[in-house]
Amino acid sequence: MIVHFYTRPNCGLCEEARLMLELVQEDAHFDIEERNIDTSDEWTEKYGLMIPVIAVDDEIVQAGQIDYVTISKRFQKNT
Repeated sequence: MIVHFYTRPNCGLCEEARLMLELVQEDAHFDIEERNIDTSDEWTEKYGLMIPVIAVDDEIVQAGQIDYVTISKRFQKNT
């Protein structure tokens, strides 16, 4: 499974979310594809006010304030 992580440089919330995602990744099996929304007008328009965004198969798992429990539960059910 590939998890898309939408972010941008100098985003404090994104850095925290990335750490939580990496912690969950230790127990669940998935790859993280980090996407800088500043490199795509489509991503900026879609996610610009929502980052950080964690998505799987174009479905948003969580956006903005990312919490460990929510993403952990989501990815544990796929292992």
